[in-house]
Amino acid sequence: MNHQLLHGDTAPLFQMTDQNNECITLEKYRGRKILLAFFRNSACALCNLRVHQFIQRYPEWQQQGMEVIALFESPEANLHRYVGQQNAPFSLIADPAAEIYKLYGVETSEAKTKATLSQPGIHQKISDQVEAAGFKLTPEEGSNFNRIPAEFLIDEEGIVTVSYYGSLITDHLPFETIERFAAGK
Repeated sequence: MNHQLLHGDTAPLFQMTDQNNECITLEKYRGRKILLAFFRNSACALCNLRVHQFIQRYPEWQQQGMEVIALFESPEANLHRYVGQQNAPFSLIADPAAEIYKLYGVETSEAKTKATLSQPGIHQKISDQVEAAGFKLTPEEGSNFNRIPAEFLIDEEGIVTVSYYGSLITDHLPFETIERFAAGK
């Protein structure tokens, strides 16, 4: 298990290239709030649904001074093939070696994956949710099936305000929390 970040920790710095071949660093966003989201892989239907929901909310978040950076434990080619098809107006980053995942203590857990998949009716619920939004349950070859999502809200000075480590593969930071942070409340 990697070290998990807590409220008040300085967000670890990184430098990666996004889907538009732009160099992305946290320093680039100083003075703006950041939602930093770690997803399972670029073909994950639940992950694509969450990105779709981010895209819908992004114009308001951007107006409020918040940027979004989404990471996927996938090769760049898969990033373009799957989640990249949504043309997100924010940075999508391929991190196939999970370097940034390690920096942020994002975990891999077979037990949490099994706990998610053993919930009554979960397969149908997931299928219904993602298909209603136009996504398909697509396995990504070679992906880390047991990666658990995590999301961080980082303030204008680069300090972690909220660190949210999912307890299941379906567990994400509530939108109400993100909206309050974006609005400065």
